[in-house]
Amino acid sequence: MGIKPGRVYRIPKKRSYTRKEYMRGTPMPKITIFDMGDLAGADKFEIELSLVAKEAGQLTHNSLEAARISSNRYMVKNTGKTGYYLKCRVFPHEILRENKMASGAGADRVSDGMRRAFGKAVGLGARVKKGQKLITIKTSPQNYAIAKSALKRASAKVAVPCAISLDRGKEILKL
Repeated sequence: MGIKPGRVYRIPKKRSYTRKEYMRGTPMPKITIFDMGDLAGADKFEIELSLVAKEAGQLTHNSLEAARISSNRYMVKNTGKTGYYLKCRVFPHEILRENKMASGAGADRVSDGMRRAFGKAVGLGARVKKGQKLITIKTSPQNYAIAKSALKRASAKVAVPCAISLDRGKEILKL
């Protein structure tokens, strides 16, 4: 069985659950790298753009990793490794559980139904609030359009509606 789409986990239905020590076999997060690009020269860039959540929701670790990869690859391809600094600002702490049900012939004799239906850990998620920054890119003024396009590509990977905000450098761009 494949990975469920992000819309399944977008709205948190259960209480927040982060206690890994009480569960066996919790998965490791897919996203492991949070800072990319020119790490040493992060302060030299004048422009700072962010991907901001328009509404509260929950993102899976798969979608966060996909957003990170797509925006990072686009920035490396168009600006080089030293033309930007990218930071993922959310970490998946939430444990996503699923109560798998048996289906097919004889499933009623095998399955327990809803009895003790705590669920098995199937992934991790990050709960985000309205207006929270998900990904931030710092770059130079000539790479503004490229960074904006990279964040637009990242927003297509996450299940929550997003907007792109210009945090620093409006006076340089004269917008």
